[in-house]
Amino acid sequence: MFLPDLLFYLFSAILICSALVVVSTKNTIYSVMFLILAFFNAAGLFVLLGAEFLAMLLVIVYVGAIAVLFLFVVMMLNIDQNPQIKEGINKYKYLVILISGILFIEIILIIQSSTMLFGSHSSASLPIVQKISNTKAIGDVLYTKFIYPFQLSGLILFVAMIGAIALTLRDQDRFIKKQNIGEQIARTKSSSFELVKVENGAGIDI
Repeated sequence: MFLPDLLFYLFSAILICSALVVVSTKNTIYSVMFLILAFFNAAGLFVLLGAEFLAMLLVIVYVGAIAVLFLFVVMMLNIDQNPQIKEGINKYKYLVILISGILFIEIILIIQSSTMLFGSHSSASLPIVQKISNTKAIGDVLYTKFIYPFQLSGLILFVAMIGAIALTLRDQDRFIKKQNIGEQIARTKSSSFELVKVENGAGIDI
């Protein structure tokens, strides 16, 4: 039992230090890199808990997609050299701190309420079956006991995706030719082309 405990404290210490560097450093590139390090250590904690599927999901989705996307966005925006972006961030700094404090208090209250409801070990309500794989166990619980919250979260993400597309799609800024099927079908011979009689030797006036 000495090695799992040592790994737990090691991963936890690195995770906490990485998270503190993410929110405290002024260099955005370093912030994203330490965020990736925090994700890896969180994946290590999931492996120690026996949730290898969540660990691989964290590495593939968050590290392989979201964190890399953050890194590319930060590099393209060049926030350190753009004073307007810095002014916009500093303008809402106290609001972000307030929202973060509220979320932190909510997390503490949720942990306390779950401890009061299920005791110190919440796995009693959802016992771990050793005969099936971790992925199948998560699927069984997710699509039976938590099917309605799962579908609701998917609906919220779908609405957020549609909202992001609607906010960024502006027809007046997009120089893209689009077909109008109704106008094409309604065209007639007279509106489609025009016969122009040019005199011999007159040529064309360009």
